[in-house]
Amino acid sequence: MSHSFLKESKLFIVYGTKKYRIHTTSAITFSQTFAEDSYPVKTLHDQSKMFEGSTITKANEAEFSFEVPLTVEKDESIVMDLLSDLVVTSESDIESQQLKSFDMFVQTGSSTFKTANCVITSSTFNFNPREQFKVTLQGQGTQLTRAGNESFNIETSYTPNKTVESQQLTRTPVLVYPAVTLDSLNTDSILSVTLTIQNDIEWSPYETLQQSVNGNMMFPSAYTVQKRSVSGTIQQYQTDNNITQFDDFSTSSNLIIKAKLGSNNTDFWQIQLNPVMFTSRMEVAEVYIQSYDFRSLDNTALATRITTYS
Repeated sequence: MSHSFLKESKLFIVYGTKKYRIHTTSAITFSQTFAEDSYPVKTLHDQSKMFEGSTITKANEAEFSFEVPLTVEKDESIVMDLLSDLVVTSESDIESQQLKSFDMFVQTGSSTFKTANCVITSSTFNFNPREQFKVTLQGQGTQLTRAGNESFNIETSYTPNKTVESQQLTRTPVLVYPAVTLDSLNTDSILSVTLTIQNDIEWSPYETLQQSVNGNMMFPSAYTVQKRSVSGTIQQYQTDNNITQFDDFSTSSNLIIKAKLGSNNTDFWQIQLNPVMFTSRMEVAEVYIQSYDFRSLDNTALATRITTYS
């Protein structure tokens, strides 16, 4: 008998015609729960049946999360593509925008688990000069299954077969520090920046009487994107140069956030949001801090807002 250890797990993404190996930290989770319906079995003639009966014919959406360190080689760039872009679909002459969907595989020491039709619902970037630059992703899928053992061949399980995306021989982690431009405000002494891209989705009802009567397990299959948002927080040490900004606000500002390499001060990643709203607030601590809470008001394609990373 052998155990499966999280630190030995490998994560793969299948998107389009390719399979991508995504190097992650050990912060990987995935699961799926089922909805249970109970019903009374007590009858007029038999009052002793106190415990209710149960039926389980419906699965909730699968949930997953993982954390990806960004590297100089940028082999993980497919993640940036999936979290930022939308695709336009058309049904009954009605166009709608959908998130890019993919299949996610996690290989352990004894199994290969597949989460089908995944979409990313949240991605968070932490710009902290004391930590490796990473993005944390959360999402949902339609069905979680055990595809096979640890030797399961992912690419040949599709027809036609998928090809394996090549990767660099090295992986170079990056340490970055945030550089911020917010209108004409003083943005020196930045402590940290957090940026979150949120996709609010709603799964369409998928429970039918016929399937329920037949005892078939029902899984979610379709969703709609209700809302997207890009928001975050900028933390700044309070100094003599920025003290007058402690109670500032705006609904029409231009914000540029850069992740600059600590090794040579070049831009590694950049996003520009225009317009944004923000409110500033003071945090009383051992060292006084000013926080700027912002949210994008820009409805243009998010992928065009990320102007540096390729």
